[in-house]
Amino acid sequence: MIISTNKKLIVGLEVGTTKVVTLVGEIQIDNTIKIIGIGICPSKGIEKGRIINLDLVVSCIKKSIYQAEKMANCNITSVYLSLSSKHINCQNEIGIVPISEDEVTKEDIENVIHTAKSVKIPNEHHILHVIPQEYSIDQQSGIKNPIGLSGTRMQVKVHLITCHQNIAKNIIKAVETCNIKVDQIIFSGLASSKAVLTEDECKLGVCMIDIGGGTIDFNIYIDGFIQDSQVIPYAGNIVTRDISYVFNTSFKDSEIIKKNYISSLETSKNIELSEKYKNLFKDLKLDNIVEVMESRYIELLTLINNRIIYIQNKLYKENKKYQLLSGIVLTGGVSTSLLLNKYAEKIFQKKIRIAKPINISGLIENITEPHYSTVVGLLNYGKEFYLQSKKMKKENSFLEKWFKQISNWFKKEF
Repeated sequence: MIISTNKKLIVGLEVGTTKVVTLVGEIQIDNTIKIIGIGICPSKGIEKGRIINLDLVVSCIKKSIYQAEKMANCNITSVYLSLSSKHINCQNEIGIVPISEDEVTKEDIENVIHTAKSVKIPNEHHILHVIPQEYSIDQQSGIKNPIGLSGTRMQVKVHLITCHQNIAKNIIKAVETCNIKVDQIIFSGLASSKAVLTEDECKLGVCMIDIGGGTIDFNIYIDGFIQDSQVIPYAGNIVTRDISYVFNTSFKDSEIIKKNYISSLETSKNIELSEKYKNLFKDLKLDNIVEVMESRYIELLTLINNRIIYIQNKLYKENKKYQLLSGIVLTGGVSTSLLLNKYAEKIFQKKIRIAKPINISGLIENITEPHYSTVVGLLNYGKEFYLQSKKMKKENSFLEKWFKQISNWFKKEF
């Protein structure tokens, strides 16, 4: 993962529309994550998850990596990388296999998952994630872990997340150009969910919405299983562009208008601007700015709500649980806007929680904000992969030792 002495380190890299963030985490004895290195660089050359200037993206990644290395006093050689794009799709599939022995084995699980993912996916797409939702053995359904259970036939329902090959290839190429290996590429929405959702929320039913600068990622969890994953290729930046178009201002000035004027509205405090911006914005009326932002926020939130209703209706017709008893969890940079939250409550008609990354320690003063949910989630994924790998090595080591003992016994006997 990364070169260091006597430390179990993992690295997450988020190459977003507004920022490139590198986090170095150390896995503690109790399997929690301690942040020991941070690198943040304003993003250039990428838009809505799509690279439009490779050289600029590579430059940003190098700066972010360098900062994190310097702070963590290590040499980063590989990362867990997030990906969000309008070219990400999802589908739920089913796989069925006979149980080879009297009890379900790991091989049976591998076979049934392989069957489930051997389906037609969109052209030029490849599978990013195969997430088991639930297993069934004969007439028993809702099984989470079928290992050791008896039966004749096993079924699995899986959630497949796919992405256009070129989108994934390009972002991986940008990272590898920096002489960094990609351990795993992870859908940003899953990473954010891993950072901010609790197990209870997923069981009760929840929709996690990560609103960034270029895209909105959202996942729906019901009864502990993921039911839907979506990406909307519009987010905070489209609001800025609306302001730019309506008031004939540059993107940079429009971003300042959005942040400062809405901050003024939300905190009821006068904003302090330089003479340049005072003159530039003196003719702008707050009500007009709010009106522009309001229409776009309502549009984006309505798109999400329509998808939630569609999934709920589908589950209801299948006589399955469909309610989101934990409501809506908002995260990402734009989620901190009180103006957005005001409309979210009206549109979703459910309780709203603004989520920050949880279960981390160390250098967290600057990253326990919704802006960093995705990259913290990458560390959680990295930790799981590390612990699984460690477990497999331990099991293989045990088998090797066992076979060696048997071999030695045979040599002695014969």
